[in-house]
Amino acid sequence: MKNYTKALSLSVMLIFSSMLFSQESFVHGVSDQYIWPKDQKVLDKLQKWQDLKFGLIIHWGIYSVPGIVESWSICSEDWITRDTTKTYDEYRNWYWNLSKQFKPTEYNPQLWAEAAKNAGMKYLVFTTKHHDGFNMFDTKYSDFSITKGPFHDNPRANVAKYVFEAFRNQGFMIGAYFSKPDWHCKDYWWPYRATPDRNHNYSIEKNPERWERYKSFTYNQIEELMNDYGSIDILWLDGGWVNSERRKAFIDMPKITNMARNAQPGLIVVDRTIQGEYENYQTPEQQIPNVQLPNPWESCMTLGTDWGWTPNAKFKTTTFVIGKLMEIVAKGGNLLLGAGPDSKGVFPDEVYSRFAEIGSWLKVNGTAIYNTTITPYYHENNTWFTASKDGKKLYALYALPDGENLPSTIEWQTNLPVKGSKVILLQNGKPVNYKIFKDKIVIRLPKGLKNEPLAFAFQIK
Repeated sequence: MKNYTKALSLSVMLIFSSMLFSQESFVHGVSDQYIWPKDQKVLDKLQKWQDLKFGLIIHWGIYSVPGIVESWSICSEDWITRDTTKTYDEYRNWYWNLSKQFKPTEYNPQLWAEAAKNAGMKYLVFTTKHHDGFNMFDTKYSDFSITKGPFHDNPRANVAKYVFEAFRNQGFMIGAYFSKPDWHCKDYWWPYRATPDRNHNYSIEKNPERWERYKSFTYNQIEELMNDYGSIDILWLDGGWVNSERRKAFIDMPKITNMARNAQPGLIVVDRTIQGEYENYQTPEQQIPNVQLPNPWESCMTLGTDWGWTPNAKFKTTTFVIGKLMEIVAKGGNLLLGAGPDSKGVFPDEVYSRFAEIGSWLKVNGTAIYNTTITPYYHENNTWFTASKDGKKLYALYALPDGENLPSTIEWQTNLPVKGSKVILLQNGKPVNYKIFKDKIVIRLPKGLKNEPLAFAFQIK
């Protein structure tokens, strides 16, 4: 136990001193330095959040009407494609007018929450507003919202309220996604000027009053979310180009955070990619760090092709998702899996089937995932390792390659069990036959196992 503790401490020190892990590979990168919160309530909530390991992020908005990628098609940047038969202004007006068709009469947040719980998910991040500025909550600071369109007379028109409530009732930690940029707001994209890219389209130095109005607008909307929607655990702020040192587009995060934590004590604030005290955990997007990280982090990944609903999407296999969950947890992170319903409020059947399959696996193997911690030696070939918090038990997680069958034997060289002790296969709760040859363990798998990723539990030397 003492040797394990020393090795773990050395591992963490080495990670701190070698944070060069190809950050440029991330779609939405991570800052290169982490600053731990000083508020004990935030630290306590972060610890609770880290133990959960697996969450759901839901993207939903007017982009679900035609089934296109969220928001980005109205951003005039070279990498973006859209309907070439329309001018930019024609396209943008068409997009704004999707709000007049968005009427999700079949949405059922109770069903969503039950399915996510059965999937083994433990926390939710729901998109209250994406970059296009369409609000999925009842805000008095904008008419561009779900409660001002054709759905306004529905008793559950305040969608965010009922989604948060349904997931909260299932025991989930609740996160509110909120986009710092708002492309529909005239104090961000000023109609007087062209909109060449994702950034505000005017000089803040020459128009300080306009940016001050935008700061107040942002503050006021976040204040609504923090005060009118029950208990919120995470404020997940997207749009890292706002509030960045490079752009000088500051929105007064100290003021926002103080207000938010007065309303929600211990609130985890995630100002994505903005290094400092308001990025309480880091969020690499669609990627996983190359090495373990010593600070709280979360990989956000889509289950299907896109974050929101798109027709004919291709969904990742259950085996693939479980393998990524194994890797992420072994590296000290959480997996935030993304999916979105269509414009009626219905998730594709594939989402429910994947949720059920992942949940079935976690019900049997979850002790190797939830409430675990990292190990100094955490990876060998297709096997990942986690540990119980007391360091007495290790878990070996075999990530079955997608499309392959289980091998007849599994072996690794590090993290060997105590001589003569049992190695339990969690799939059936039975000990497996194994031999140790010098510095290697070889496990012979029994016949008739379900062809899926495997988890083993054993005591360490």
